[in-house]
Amino acid sequence: MEPGGIGIILALIVLLGLSAFFSSTETAFSSVSHTRLKSRAKLGDRRAQLALDLAEDYDRLLSTILIGNNLVNILASSLATVEFVFFFRDAGVTISTVVMTVLVLIFGEISPKTLAKDRAEQMTVAVAPLARLLVKLFMPLNWIFMQWQRLLTRLFPAPDDRSMAEEELLTIVDEAEQEGEIDEHESDLIRSAIEFDDLSAEDILTHRVDIVALDVNMTMAEAEAVFRENTFSRLPVYEENIDDIVGIIHEKDFFNNRNAKSLRELMHPPMFVTPGAKLSDLLRMLQKNKTHMAVVSDEYGGTMGLLTLEDILEELVGEIYDEHDEIVEEFKKLPDGSWQVDAGAELEDMQERFGFTGESDAATVSGWVVEQLGRIPAVGDSFTYGDLAVTVTQVEATKVLEINVRKDEPEKKDEAK
Repeated sequence: MEPGGIGIILALIVLLGLSAFFSSTETAFSSVSHTRLKSRAKLGDRRAQLALDLAEDYDRLLSTILIGNNLVNILASSLATVEFVFFFRDAGVTISTVVMTVLVLIFGEISPKTLAKDRAEQMTVAVAPLARLLVKLFMPLNWIFMQWQRLLTRLFPAPDDRSMAEEELLTIVDEAEQEGEIDEHESDLIRSAIEFDDLSAEDILTHRVDIVALDVNMTMAEAEAVFRENTFSRLPVYEENIDDIVGIIHEKDFFNNRNAKSLRELMHPPMFVTPGAKLSDLLRMLQKNKTHMAVVSDEYGGTMGLLTLEDILEELVGEIYDEHDEIVEEFKKLPDGSWQVDAGAELEDMQERFGFTGESDAATVSGWVVEQLGRIPAVGDSFTYGDLAVTVTQVEATKVLEINVRKDEPEKKDEAK
């Protein structure tokens, strides 16, 4: 091709077209829904299956695209320089650089990528055969670059970004809820599923001080009174003290066999788990052992608490109530504007409700109150925490049952000034 001839101009047009092809292919394959391609492939769409295969081996495809795109852009710039130098002499290099930069940006990058992003599925299916051919043609170069990539990965290992991915998912859920794409219930359900694997037995157990249990030496009449008073479907049975749980009795088994001589005849062996056991693992363990209750043992072999299958499921779907459950509002707004707070509520829930933060070793509101006062609380004890005025309203022995929380409104603070 002679400088100044039509051949170079036609070659530049073809090269810009190839640049647009590579750029649009890169964007389309990075944006396409794999689920949509799988659905089309299952219906017998061969091109969709081919596009899916390429998308699932995206690193190799991307390497091919980058090699091809750089080759055509470099070649186009070289030809343009020859052409412009022929016409403009010394100024040709500068003019060529400016013109080709604008042309490549508009026609080789921005325009094709914008169009491909909005038509990712159609684009991937359409270009899949040509993309596969290019992957095969560039296979030797691809192999070299893949080895270089592996070397870089070994020299500079990527950080574990699983927690970041989880945070990104939670952010996406929040944005979807704010934009009205999902409602609050759906948002809570998705968020619970994402966070589920981070929870362990100690996060949801019923603490030992709140356990209702049967002494193995109780008479049947005494045990019946405990069942009727508490309406639990299962109760643990201990020998001597709560640290020595020897069995679990189901309410149905008890009332169907009230003529039994002792509780030992009705007990099922207890299942013991560690505090750090993940809920996802516990769910499978309970299913495998065909039981609904597990005893959480501490490092000394004592009883830390209990958890049930219902407790685990509630972490996914929220509170599950039956006809015997007494529904307790953990946070109840009173007519005077203050809040009645169940001290057994999670501290995280209270922090979210009242919009405050702070480091604490406590898991519950009760523990937080004790931590703030620095002693065993009594009814009437009070303290302030930021813009919260907290008063203890109900205790049982050494345990806080209920508090009153009043939050100072910003307007009141401004008036006080």
